[in-house]
Amino acid sequence: MAPVEQMENVMSGILRSLVAAVALVMGLSPVLAAPAAKVPATLGLNLAGLCDWNSELPLADLMKSSRAWISQRKGTPWGKGPALALDANGWVTTLAPDCWAEVPLLTGMAGHVPAGQFVLLYQGQGDIEITNSTMASHTPGRMAFTPRGDFWLRLRSVDPAHYPKNIRVLLPGTELTYQTNPFNPQFLERWRGVSCIRFMDWMSTNNVQKIAWADRTVPGCFSYNRPNGAPVELMVDLANRLGADPWFNMPDQADDAYVRNFAALVHQRLDPSRKVYIEYSNEVWNNMFHQARYAQQKGQELHFGPIERPWEGGGMYYAHRSVELFKIWENVFGGHERLVRVLAWQAVSAWWCDHIVLPFEDAYKSADALAIAPYMAFMPSPGGKTLDSNVVATWTVDKVLDAVAADALPAAIKAINEQKAIADKYHLSLIAYEGGQHLVGVGGGENNEAITKLLQAANASPRMGPLYDTYFDAWRAAGGGTFCYFSSVGVWSKWGSWGVMQYWDDKVAGAPKFQAIARFARSCGQALQE
Repeated sequence: MAPVEQMENVMSGILRSLVAAVALVMGLSPVLAAPAAKVPATLGLNLAGLCDWNSELPLADLMKSSRAWISQRKGTPWGKGPALALDANGWVTTLAPDCWAEVPLLTGMAGHVPAGQFVLLYQGQGDIEITNSTMASHTPGRMAFTPRGDFWLRLRSVDPAHYPKNIRVLLPGTELTYQTNPFNPQFLERWRGVSCIRFMDWMSTNNVQKIAWADRTVPGCFSYNRPNGAPVELMVDLANRLGADPWFNMPDQADDAYVRNFAALVHQRLDPSRKVYIEYSNEVWNNMFHQARYAQQKGQELHFGPIERPWEGGGMYYAHRSVELFKIWENVFGGHERLVRVLAWQAVSAWWCDHIVLPFEDAYKSADALAIAPYMAFMPSPGGKTLDSNVVATWTVDKVLDAVAADALPAAIKAINEQKAIADKYHLSLIAYEGGQHLVGVGGGENNEAITKLLQAANASPRMGPLYDTYFDAWRAAGGGTFCYFSSVGVWSKWGSWGVMQYWDDKVAGAPKFQAIARFARSCGQALQE
């Protein structure tokens, strides 16, 4: 009998439906939709989240990545001041006697604070301090200062009739440009050339729960480091400036109105030559995130899957809700030509993709891509069967990288090829929502200081570069498309060494992971600044 793919080329719509029905009754594989357009291999990127310890310094205005205001009262424990009175954008309107409010602006920089004068601009009246700094000048509405390291902003008093607002704390050299370019120019140059920006962490995807459009973060908010994520306007602006396709993660409990308004704003502002990647939440398979538990709850409510295996119902709900979101975006965009509709699941869970996520309610027919995160996983834990952290702690860097080359790398390549076969079966492109090294202690192994130092040294080793080259070569050989590396720039810790560099001013010569992703980008016809 001719292959299913050949039959599809000649069947009419009626005959295709008939054969599908017969196949279902007989328990055969489903008849699949026409192939999606092939997505070429390109380098995309996950950005580190906006916060005061973001060592990438993506925004010109540090106030936009600050934490929430911390209320303090004289004579009481730290952070135990009274509830603060805030306006709609989060600016402090009044302070009780013997109270003040403060926010960390730049922390954990370990000698990487940019040189030069920072400028603080504001409207209104109040007593504003910058900690750990030398004040160069202070006139109404403007302060110039040079920090001596990490620093905070402190409001000692405010005039309730004219409280300080629109506070901006600007990186050196950006006072004349921040209004037309809200980004750090060095950040823009670093990532110009990537094909796609995944905004999962900028959208606080793993923290957002129920959200309505009225609750979203707007550009006038005092900080974008909020549970509801960064403004849509900011993310679209960055995509336009970089000439990159944005990848948005729709909040797991966002209502349809939120999704529709979000899509409309993107449609209005995004360069019409750009596509939009759409994904429902992030890692809905991963029980460490609330979105996985929420999906399982919704699956039970809708009677998806066996009640004794709620995780299967969660996967079904993920497929179901993803298609609902895709349809909203299609209605707003007038079709799906500019959309990359993503169904994402665990890289090592090929069975799930083939039996639940893609075929449930024919979800694959409404999608363009299957996305995975094919990490090179090396995760020592106390008493681990193959990687006991107490044993691994005695290893050398070379022994760790030998193990990665012998086990973690082949396992990642195996997952890539298995998932590519499934993507091909359903005529979807295979893309990576995340990927790279995954050297981190788990299950208590992260608390072993020797393990942390060892794995960080392995990340910094020149040997990491060739491992990445083999990894990316395998991705291309398999026919993988967009690969959104995780992640951009971030300080390494016991929780992982995710950043391709650790600080905004790290040198390429000492960053083998960056060198490797730049080589991959060049092989895909892209170019990154080096």
